[in-house]
Order: sequence, then C-alpha cells, then structure tokens
Amino acid sequence: MWLCRCPGTRIGLPVVALCIGVLVSIAKGQNSDTVSIDGNKSISIQVDGYPLIITTTSRLAGAVHSIRWRDKEFIDSADHGRQLQSACSFDAMSDEPFWAERYNPTEAGSRHDGAGNRSTSRLLGIEATEKVLRTSTQMAFWLRPGERSEGRLALNATSLSDHLLHKRIELGAHGDPHIIRVDNTFEWPQNQSHRYGQFEVLTGYMPSEFSDFWRVSSQDGNLVRLDDGPGEQADPVIFSTPQGDFAMGAIAIGHPDWIEAKPGYGRFRFRAEDVVKWNVVFRHRQVPRLSEPRASFRVLVVIGDRALVHRLLVKELQAGGSGK
Repeated sequence: MWLCRCPGTRIGLPVVALCIGVLVSIAKGQNSDTVSIDGNKSISIQVDGYPLIITTTSRLAGAVHSIRWRDKEFIDSADHGRQLQSACSFDAMSDEPFWAERYNPTEAGSRHDGAGNRSTSRLLGIEATEKVLRTSTQMAFWLRPGERSEGRLALNATSLSDHLLHKRIELGAHGDPHIIRVDNTFEWPQNQSHRYGQFEVLTGYMPSEFSDFWRVSSQDGNLVRLDDGPGEQADPVIFSTPQGDFAMGAIAIGHPDWIEAKPGYGRFRFRAEDVVKWNVVFRHRQVPRLSEPRASFRVLVVIGDRALVHRLLVKELQAGGSGK
C-alpha cells in the first residue's frame, strides 16, 4: 500500500496496486502479450431512485468508458483520448519549451489507437465489487516514436511507457450517493530523468449538450459562469446542460506533500469534434531532476442536477477540500 502523507487539509491517499502475475511478469521484463485481462466491468449505486452506472472496457485498457444516470450519458468515448481517464507528462530533460503530448503516458491508449477496438495501454489488473473499482494500467504514450503533435516531435522511444497508473473508484463516497471518489497513484521508474512533471489527475470528456461551464468560487461559494477559455483557473468546475437538470462537477481534495502548487481546473470546448472537456491538473518542477518515483492524488466527482452539485462542492470547499 502506498500512502501519501498529507498534513493540514491534505489527506492520506492509500492506493492498492493489484498483486497479479501480469504485473510481476512485466516488472521482470517478460512478454505479457499472451495474457488477456477482461476490462469489461461495471459498478453501480442508486441515486435518487435511478441507477448510476460506471462502465469500463477492455478496448480502453480498463479506463472509464461510460457514466450513466437517469438514462443520460455523461461521458464521450469516441477515441482513446477522451473518456473519464488520467494521464501525465514529463519533459524528459529536454531544453525545448514543454509540450505535454511529447512525453505523455495516457491511461486509455494512444492517438494511433483512434476509434479502434484495441489499446496500446496494457491493463495489468482489474477488480470490481458492488461500489468499488480498482485498476492497474501500464500506460501507452500518446504519441508513437516519430509522431508529432503540432509539429513537435515525440520524446519517447517506445509506444508503451513504463509508467503505471493505479486507480480506485468508489461510489457513494462521504456517505452521499452523488459523490464518486477517485484515488490515483502514478508510478514511474526512479532512474528516469525529468525536471518537470504535469499530472492530468482526472479529465472528463462529455457530450456537447453539457454546454454550460461554471466555477464554484473558493472565496464565497457562489456559482459563477465560465467563458469557453480554453484553459485553467483556480476554482472547482461544473459542466451542466442548459436547463441545469444534469451536471458533473470535480474538486481535488488531496495531493502529495512535495507538490506545493494548487490544482488548475480546465475547461475546453471542441466544436469541430462536438465534445467538451474538464480536467484537474497539478504541476511540479524540481532541479536538477525529479527525485520522487510516484505521486498520489484524490479527486471527487459529483453528479446530479446543477443546484445539488453546486451545494455539494461548496460543502467540500468549506471542509477544506481545495487540493491544498
């Protein structure tokens, strides 16, 4: 069990890596291509008389493909870069301006995977009980060697990274069925050399009908409309339908001691792709190199109507859940 010790408003973040033979074989450098793990799982909880169902798939190496409630789909899962998932980026000691996709381990798979039925990422283990889902994933690089993003060449030399993501998703957190708790641990080889790390702890790609962007003011708790940006700001975000009858919000409530920065909450509208996105991001720079081999984070995702999501996020803010 890995524990992030977080004083003050920070909290302990235990994330259990699944102890399975596949993980052991990869650690020894053995070929695990012949091992297939079924990533098609679901967990559910009753929320206001309707089931809230989270579904993962083998296609996405166990990443969250769907969140449904009251017959409404909250996740857009068109390719391998959307979903409700996690990713990280590092500078690989490059002296060129940082560009996240150049060295970008991604939970659900690579850009090359497109809308296909297979992921370059490897699901190492998955376990689902009624309300809790655990996964361990060896993440693919978003770019394959030799590919470019906006003209910038990939820094990775392989398609599959040696970065691991251990995730625990719990429904009905804090005694409320509307709250989903997501605990993530990113793990990377200690002998790798990076000066800068960026952790997209959680991102949610949502159907474009969730067209209203809001922030919950950390100063007074008021709900304030956000413009399209794109980009980040410092307050928890809510995406809702125009009528406010369906909404999803997110707030970071824990991160490692060695990351002092507050989270950034991003919002993006991709009109051509007909999708919207929110994310929770932490960044850390350490010279001459990062010395930590792992980082654990906790995010709460809240689902309901806009008024209820707002009320619950205010409650978390008042309890100190700002990610500090």
